[in-house]
Amino acid sequence: MTRIRASVSAFAPIRRTLVTAALAALVLTGCGGGEPSGSRAARDDADSNVSAAPSTPEQVAFAAMLDKLAQPCSPTGAAASGPTDQKPTGAEGEQQTLAPGESPPTGPIEPGAPTEPAAQLNDRDLCASVQHEQRLIEALQTVPEPTPAEVRRILNGLGYIDERIHGLERDGKATRFYLDLREKGGRLCEAGLAAGEKTDVTVCTVPADGPFAAEEVRR
Repeated sequence: MTRIRASVSAFAPIRRTLVTAALAALVLTGCGGGEPSGSRAARDDADSNVSAAPSTPEQVAFAAMLDKLAQPCSPTGAAASGPTDQKPTGAEGEQQTLAPGESPPTGPIEPGAPTEPAAQLNDRDLCASVQHEQRLIEALQTVPEPTPAEVRRILNGLGYIDERIHGLERDGKATRFYLDLREKGGRLCEAGLAAGEKTDVTVCTVPADGPFAAEEVRR
């Protein structure tokens, strides 16, 4: 048998290559499966900034619509052109009526304490809610077949964006929905029932912070 002789220097490049490959494998394992630390940090930054994305044109238009509807309200939030013929209320907030021949009370009439959800709304939101309800009812009561798709189309046409429309579902021949109208720390929402001429929209409230949740709505 002929022996193959080679100098030690002939194997040196191979040994160096193997050592380099082993070190590279250890570095990659320590960095989490081969993902460069710089790429991972960039991805984490992107994930943390999801909620801080700039407003879309739809969101800007929606905010402008909310401001426009609140314009009839005075700086303190009371409706500048609100009703002035409201009947007096008693201490418990119930309307007082006079029986035939009965004299009106001579003492001052204490206004009743606001009930839910009015007690949870600031004056501006309480005033704006009337504007929302009026335009919503006017638009929806003309829809003979208020399917969820048709109601969404009407709401979009009024300026309410999809991310603020919740609980849109069929209820018999009607469609129920919620509108999240919170802004500037407010709690305003509207609960709607699109049912043709019987359409009804009422004010409601939700917590000022966090995502909209139907189970937290107060009416």
